[in-house]
This record gives sequence, structure tokens and C-alpha cells, in this order.
Amino acid sequence: MTLLALVRHGETDWNLHGRLQGSSDIPLNSTGRAQAREAVYELEGHAWDLLVSSPLSRASETADIIGSHLGIERSDVYPDLAERHFGEAEGFTDYDAYSHWPDGLYPGLEPRGALIERGVQAVEMIAQTYPDSSVIAVAHGGIIRAILGAIRGIPSPRILNAGVSTLVRDENGWTVRTINGIPARRYH
Repeated sequence: MTLLALVRHGETDWNLHGRLQGSSDIPLNSTGRAQAREAVYELEGHAWDLLVSSPLSRASETADIIGSHLGIERSDVYPDLAERHFGEAEGFTDYDAYSHWPDGLYPGLEPRGALIERGVQAVEMIAQTYPDSSVIAVAHGGIIRAILGAIRGIPSPRILNAGVSTLVRDENGWTVRTINGIPARRYH
């Protein structure tokens, strides 16, 4: 059995101002660093074997903050855990993006199906690489929502900054246990 904690990175200035970040490499702000430290409280009750992250700095810094408090170092980076690419809309607020592209089809937007496929592929790769392990993977809200939605077969709620969602992979496949620290069964 593999236990996987998917943790969303802490807040960035673009999160604070409602800007689409996607694959833009925007660093954490001071609130984001504090949120990363707070995520430790949810994770510290378990013995974690490994810590991995998306290659984007907001996720890797969140992982390193968590790791420093839990006494584990980040051991790997998974490019498929990076956030959805929003193409030309990156840096825009939702309102500004809507005013340019009311249909939501931003030039260069990564298709949702591709996001889901690479997200599920990433967690499968983690489970295959680290069977019978407990792994913390720090990623992004959109990719985490895509993974949880694919596994559960229903849309997932918004993932909070530094929110911790847990999954288990056993011989029957994946089971989502918690979303943002709340039992998954409470989300319908």
C-alpha cells in the first residue's frame, strides 16, 4: 500500500491578487511560507518516507519548508505535477481573461484531458517507484483537483493553499481519504 499526501503550495502574490499562474514560476510570499509551516501540523502525526514536488519554485519551496520541520529532504521532482498551463492568459485575473476570451479557450491553454492524464500518470509513477511507502508530494491546486476528480469520478472542490489531501493505493487501486484535511466522503 502507498499512502500519498498531495499538498498544494502556499500562497503567492499572484494567488493573493487572483491572477492565473499556471506554469509561470511565481515564488511564495510570506503568507505562503507561513501556510507551508502550518501544513506540517496536519502531516506530523505520521512517519513519512519521502518528499517530492513539482519543479515550480512555489511547490519546491513549500516542500522544503515542510521537510525541514519533518526532518526529511525532498528526494525527487515530478514535472507532471506542475500546474496546468493557461497559455496567453497567465498573469491575467479571471475577469481580464474573460474579457479577452469569454469562451474560456485561452490561446495555448493545456486541455483539461491532458492535465488529468499527466496528473494520474504522476501519482501512478510515485506509487510504482515507492511501493509500500508514505510519500508527501507538493503540487498545485489545479493538478490536485484533476487527480482527485479522476480517482473519485466526480468534480473535486477547490484545493486550498497548503491544503493536504490524502490518497491510498492498494491492490484495488486508488482511494481518496481526505480533501483539504476533511474526510472525502463529506464531499459529494
